[in-house]
Amino acid sequence: MYVCVCRAVTEKHIETAVKAGARRLRDLRVQLGVTEECGRCAKCAKQCLEGAVDQASTSAPRPRHYPLIQEAA
Repeated sequence: MYVCVCRAVTEKHIETAVKAGARRLRDLRVQLGVTEECGRCAKCAKQCLEGAVDQASTSAPRPRHYPLIQEAA
């Protein structure tokens, strides 16, 4: 779905921006140009951003914990 018609930004673009580190609407403005023209996309872009951030944080791989290997004396 298009979020920002002025800049042809889709939900997928926002998801990709989140994977690249975007966490605020300001980040999307810098990376994708959303809200720079008419600003009508701000509310939808923020909602998509929050959803993508939530999804990224819950789907992030958990670090593996390996047992310590003790050297033989």
